[in-house]
Amino acid sequence: MEHETKQPKAPEPFRFRTQVHLRELTGLKAKNIKELLYHVKTVPGSVIYHHTHHFLQQHQFLSPEPPNDFAYWVTEALNETKLGERLASINICDFSSIRAIRDQIAGIIENYLSSSKGSLKEANEGEEFHLMKSVSFVFPTPYAASTLEEFRNALKKISIHSLYFHIFEARLRLESSSNDFTSWFELIGENELARKMLKLDPYTHTMERLREKLIRFIEDRLSKIAKSESTTGVLPSEKRES
Repeated sequence: MEHETKQPKAPEPFRFRTQVHLRELTGLKAKNIKELLYHVKTVPGSVIYHHTHHFLQQHQFLSPEPPNDFAYWVTEALNETKLGERLASINICDFSSIRAIRDQIAGIIENYLSSSKGSLKEANEGEEFHLMKSVSFVFPTPYAASTLEEFRNALKKISIHSLYFHIFEARLRLESSSNDFTSWFELIGENELARKMLKLDPYTHTMERLREKLIRFIEDRLSKIAKSESTTGVLPSEKRES
């Protein structure tokens, strides 16, 4: 039987949610770079999101993520390898909003077009870039946590889709480097745990590897709390943010 530590309860429990994504065709397509640039600038954010994030949703057991769809298409369909390399070098972890990702992609294409000479290469029939959008639906799960132990236990049970929602989706929803987990850790005064989470680059791990790391972070913290209680009867103080 696990030792029950005297952890403070959160003012509000963390409620785990999950998400389902559906793909929809927009009816838009591009046959050359100029047309692609126009669409990148004008399509809804859900389209940019799909073409830069869908691999993470569909292939959660592989790491790291492949180049985005734009990079793949200009390389494979248009044979514009230099542009493809520039687009593939975009690290979506560096951006906290779809707007910023859109601007980066558009800027790279614009710079390439301004320095290019000659006529634009066009994709062969059937190899045009078909733009799709991601439509998401969020659902509650049965899991909630008011303490670190409860959070750790729930983390072992939730699906990878729930993990994805709270880690990846949260960055874009909050438009910050934070996520739902770090925000809750800070709420209960676990600032060091929140910092560890922020230092973790989620884009370079599989979803299951992310789960394992988070559980280990929390279990290390619980061990420190239990050890302090057994020796002093007092919870170890956390360094509070000024």
